[in-house]
Amino acid sequence: MKKIINNPLAFVDETIAGILKAHPGHLKRVPASSRALMRADAPVKGKVAIVTGGGSGHLPVFLGYVGQGLCDGVAIGNVFSSPASDDMLAAIRGVHGGEGVLCLYGNYGGDRMNFDVAAELAGLEGITVRQALVRDDVASAPLDQAGRRRAVAGLYFAYRIAGAKAETGAGLDEVAAAAEKAIEGTRSMGIALSPCVIPAAGKPTFTLADDEMGVGMGIHGEPGIEVAKLTTADRIAELLAGSVIGDLPFAPGDEVAVLVNGLGATPPEELYILWNRAHDVLAAHGLRIHRCCVGEYATSMEMAGCSLSLLKLDGELKALLDAPARSPFLLQGGW
Repeated sequence: MKKIINNPLAFVDETIAGILKAHPGHLKRVPASSRALMRADAPVKGKVAIVTGGGSGHLPVFLGYVGQGLCDGVAIGNVFSSPASDDMLAAIRGVHGGEGVLCLYGNYGGDRMNFDVAAELAGLEGITVRQALVRDDVASAPLDQAGRRRAVAGLYFAYRIAGAKAETGAGLDEVAAAAEKAIEGTRSMGIALSPCVIPAAGKPTFTLADDEMGVGMGIHGEPGIEVAKLTTADRIAELLAGSVIGDLPFAPGDEVAVLVNGLGATPPEELYILWNRAHDVLAAHGLRIHRCCVGEYATSMEMAGCSLSLLKLDGELKALLDAPARSPFLLQGGW
């Protein structure tokens, strides 16, 4: 294992310390918690606050999406492990500006359990909390069991939509509804080409032969649909695009936002080669592409692979997605 680290057990805390030193004008620690951060101007009075959280190892998820037009606070766990409920509660307390808090995170068992505890305790303190769980991975469960699906890169769209809605001054129920609308309209699927190594474990999370790829594998190495022979970028693009188009389903004339996401060790050139073919597949299905973003938006340490996400847009979602957003990892007047 070759990594630029010190003590593997200090990996998360040293990552957080480095981010805070690099971006002191953007982020600050939540009082009384070493694993919870919030935007530098939090709490923002009169605005619904958004808290997210999950395991480390996925930058820019989760730490990278705290800022204007995004989330207000975040709690971070060990690599691929849920944050503690105490850190989640600290984040909720820290960002609460008087209008309630939306907890927006991925559909994973440990995160659900700990956020449930934190939300209940916050409620006892008089903080109104709503929850929204991202579940965009079409490979993780069939459509009739969509509530079991896990989250992958579609988290990005949920952050953008909910964060923009909160900036408009909308109430908690409206922000939660916008988040759920984005979640319901997002579909993702990915492939893995190589594993990653969790620092504290020191060994690969799974194995694949040089000529194999994991189709539909999760961002923690969870099983996907199958282990298949590695094929061309065009065939991978057709596989991913076909899987997400057929699941919503998307219809000719629909306007969509697209996210082509690298998992940590995929060169950007390869992502653009994949998008070159995926674009044509979407166009052939009659889909109108409003925006496309290509890059690393939800990673898995040094895992090689990619995912494709589609968000079905309407007038409201399009306007929210085009709104300004700013964090140390994302700066755009729209995108």
